[in-house]
Amino acid sequence: MNRILILGCCGAGKSTLAVELSKYLKLSIIHLDQHYFGPDWKEPETSEWREKVALLSQGNKWIMDGNYGGTLDIRLQRADTIIYLDQKTWKSLYRVVRRTIKYHGKVRPDLAPGCKERWDINFLFYVLHFNQIKKPSILSRLAALAPEKSIHILKSASDIESFIQTLPKA
Repeated sequence: MNRILILGCCGAGKSTLAVELSKYLKLSIIHLDQHYFGPDWKEPETSEWREKVALLSQGNKWIMDGNYGGTLDIRLQRADTIIYLDQKTWKSLYRVVRRTIKYHGKVRPDLAPGCKERWDINFLFYVLHFNQIKKPSILSRLAALAPEKSIHILKSASDIESFIQTLPKA
């Protein structure tokens, strides 16, 4: 377990799990949101982003969290362990709203400098429909990798806790 990719809906707990796993495994964390956005939520060109993700994933030991479907192929190829946080839509939406209230007007620890938390109706719509639109294709891709990669689908807090309890301490 040297290159861990954490996927799931926004608000599913990807960054929180990355921090927790880092404590146990002593692996560096790559929060993709910190690398994707420029100040004021500026998005990079597709080719620039793919190059950056390829470079970020070249390391031998890391925990990477984030979805970004346009680079999933790069990250799936490099990861040896993939964790999908399969949370209920209401739970993810609740967490996103709670997080937005908590950090509104401030930069969250897992975001890029200059990206202050804000209300974004399109983002809330994305979260609301993630499980219907994005989840099926992600799970299909993971199922195809199952023989060669270590795949973990975690659906609850107890699943996450049980998974953490199986980890060797670094």
